[in-house]
Amino acid sequence: MSVPACNALTARWARRFPVPVLSAASVYPLLALLATVAGGAARRELLAVAPTPLALPVRGALGIWTRDRVPLTWDWAARADPRLTGDAAVDRALLDGWASAHTDGLIPAMPVAVGPETGLVLASALSVVTEWRLPFTDGVMRPLRGLWAGRRLASLHRRSADVAGLRVVESAAGPLTLVAVAGSGDLDVLLCLGRADRPPGEVLAAAVESAGAPAGGPVQGPSEGPGVVAAEVAADDDVPELVVKVPRFTATASHDLLAEPELFGLAAAAATGPFPGISPADLRVGAAVEHSVASFSAGGFRAAAVAGVALVPVAFTPPSARKLRLTVTFDRPFGYLAVHRPTGLVLVAGWVTEPEPAARRQS
Repeated sequence: MSVPACNALTARWARRFPVPVLSAASVYPLLALLATVAGGAARRELLAVAPTPLALPVRGALGIWTRDRVPLTWDWAARADPRLTGDAAVDRALLDGWASAHTDGLIPAMPVAVGPETGLVLASALSVVTEWRLPFTDGVMRPLRGLWAGRRLASLHRRSADVAGLRVVESAAGPLTLVAVAGSGDLDVLLCLGRADRPPGEVLAAAVESAGAPAGGPVQGPSEGPGVVAAEVAADDDVPELVVKVPRFTATASHDLLAEPELFGLAAAAATGPFPGISPADLRVGAAVEHSVASFSAGGFRAAAVAGVALVPVAFTPPSARKLRLTVTFDRPFGYLAVHRPTGLVLVAGWVTEPEPAARRQS
């Protein structure tokens, strides 16, 4: 099953690096794809991390770009998107446009850099957008203790009868408080809080591992879960109530996957490759990077991630010649003429001030 394997990668990654935002779900499809075309030790390592393909349940896309000088198998020749030119500026614009289009501008640039040595680029993108079924109210939070003590924080508050949205579970990191915030469609956001003395990586990894665990017992006192306070209060009815207070947040991060290649099964792939399923030429992974962003607001949650992998020839020979390239870009109002070639008669003329917007590409 691909979901447990992807969640396991999320847990390992979060335990090692409890950063503000990451998405194994954007990296996993690339690892699974590379596993199908790699050879030798690279294939074994990749299969250990991503043994089966993953079908994303949210908006996602996969892109493939190659250079003309890299020979491809028939299968990959048919799958490749527009070719890379070797001109960094031209290729960067192409790849950045793809990343932006498939994340509604949340990720405006492709994570990996491209240059004359780049032989092939693989990328995956995902976008998560949901609106809360029960919105929050904007407010202010002033913590009295802990790391945020004394700070005035923008916060979100809401009251509901959905006490079942709160679970307290025992985990490898100790007691863990989980609050499910239901969104539109099939999406929830799970807020997690562990004991203050537990390392963040352990708490986050335990939350991933506990996400599908059965609910704990009913909350009866402040010792039932971190951050939970239970009290009887005067009210107009006896229906239990859940109050949630959480800071607003927007998080961005960039992750160099080759900084910890063993975590992603990329050690052999980055050292020697090869990838016979892509090309008869020896290729290796020269770069692997993910950019990710997430935002939690009163009305909902938005997140996106783009992961990119650049493959380069193992024995790269830089170009030995240079040539003149003339590029003309009509990036401001311009004129046009329709001319009858035999006579030189101008049939139609015009001046363009409002070009058509680009159609959104279907993933």
